[in-house]
Amino acid sequence: MGVPGLDDVLGGGLSAERLYLVEGAPGAGKTTLAIQFLREGAARGERALYITLSESATELADVARSHGWGLDGIEVREMLPTEEALVPDDQYTMFHPSEVELSETTMRILAEVDEIKPTRVVFDSLSELRLLAGGSLRYRRQLLALKHFFAGRQCTVLLLDDLTATEQDLQVQSIAHAVIRLEVVNPDYGASRRRLVVTKYRGREIRGGYHDFKIVRGGLQVFPRLVASEHTQPLEQTRIPSGLAALDELLGGGIEKGTSTLFVGAPGTGKSSMAVQFAVTAARRGEHAALFIFDESIGTLRTRCEGLGMDLGPFIDSGHIRVRQVDPAELSPGEFVHEIRTAVTEFDATVIVIDSLNGYLNAMPDERFLIVQLHELLTFLGQSGVATMLVGAQQGLIGAQMQTPVDASYLADAVVLLRYFEVHGEVRQAISVVKKRGGAHERTIRALTLGRDGIRIGEPLRNFRGILTGVPVFVDKAPPTS
Repeated sequence: MGVPGLDDVLGGGLSAERLYLVEGAPGAGKTTLAIQFLREGAARGERALYITLSESATELADVARSHGWGLDGIEVREMLPTEEALVPDDQYTMFHPSEVELSETTMRILAEVDEIKPTRVVFDSLSELRLLAGGSLRYRRQLLALKHFFAGRQCTVLLLDDLTATEQDLQVQSIAHAVIRLEVVNPDYGASRRRLVVTKYRGREIRGGYHDFKIVRGGLQVFPRLVASEHTQPLEQTRIPSGLAALDELLGGGIEKGTSTLFVGAPGTGKSSMAVQFAVTAARRGEHAALFIFDESIGTLRTRCEGLGMDLGPFIDSGHIRVRQVDPAELSPGEFVHEIRTAVTEFDATVIVIDSLNGYLNAMPDERFLIVQLHELLTFLGQSGVATMLVGAQQGLIGAQMQTPVDASYLADAVVLLRYFEVHGEVRQAISVVKKRGGAHERTIRALTLGRDGIRIGEPLRNFRGILTGVPVFVDKAPPTS
């Protein structure tokens, strides 16, 4: 097809010598997709023909030039009305214009195809042909005749429909071998987002549902919807250390590969630092890690980590750690998942950090879809043997009334809770593991400090009661451990 990612959605590409419908509102990317389709054919030595009833050859050349392309190897034929159509004396009087113009246009198309003998044809657009036909019966018969004509000449045809005459033409969809629909979604804030769906493909299993795509210099890039069940592979259950002995003790020896860990707590409690600690330790072992940050800049992240004795610079320079700053207003959810998937499959990342789920939530139009997509993403990462670190910021600082904008605790395999608490006129931090699948973990609450000497986890806070409420009560005697 010539469009990255689209062949995956189509189950391998387009079947040759068939007629396909690409529909979408103006600006959705139909012309760009069509040129990519023809350029791919020209690169394979095939003859390509672009028949246009709406745009001039100059306009098509401008579109190609905006992507750094030329139209070499592509024959462009204009079927536009001539200037003579504007002369009053040349207006039809005895016959309806559609009766004459449709026949003339059809004959010109057939003559060009017989002369060029292409194997790939783009017909742009059906709206003009629909208007020329005048009625639905004549229009359908004309399309059926064109379908049989092209089939007899071993042509693969794309019909472009801008949906200006009708929102959804079921007649054309019934004739086409497959239907690809391009859509533009305009959120209340941020850049427009594009998605496509294959509503029909005869005789082939495709990847259903919506798939995000974007138009960049170089054409369309499609991000196929992630299906975790397609990436199942056997895994060896091994633990990865954090680099902090006390944290490993809390976690019962570390975190298993193929699991996800959620660090949740109030802003500033050290959630991001704990997650990055695993990435730095992996890089020190010679492995690769990828950080996707929503809430702070890369410069701020590096400065903060340097203040904790974790210099990311050497690992970033060596390529062992990659940091991607994500703007939720510009990046679609599908592209975000695609980047994580690329980090795993091409970069061989063994540790993925998503900081934070709050920023991830802002990238989604609806929280329900966030949970479903996050579940699919975590399943894929788990089956790939990746240790995933999720950061979730709670609303509020101290007390039992803290809330989490999105509850992903049931999706995570381990949940590490970080809290502020007040004691002796100071605000301190505490850490505890409240959940861990696949193994025992320590049930204590330990003191946590962040400073120039790094992350320090102290002894269990056994002389306090009510630490998780934020206002603990000191007790003289520690409770029994069993």
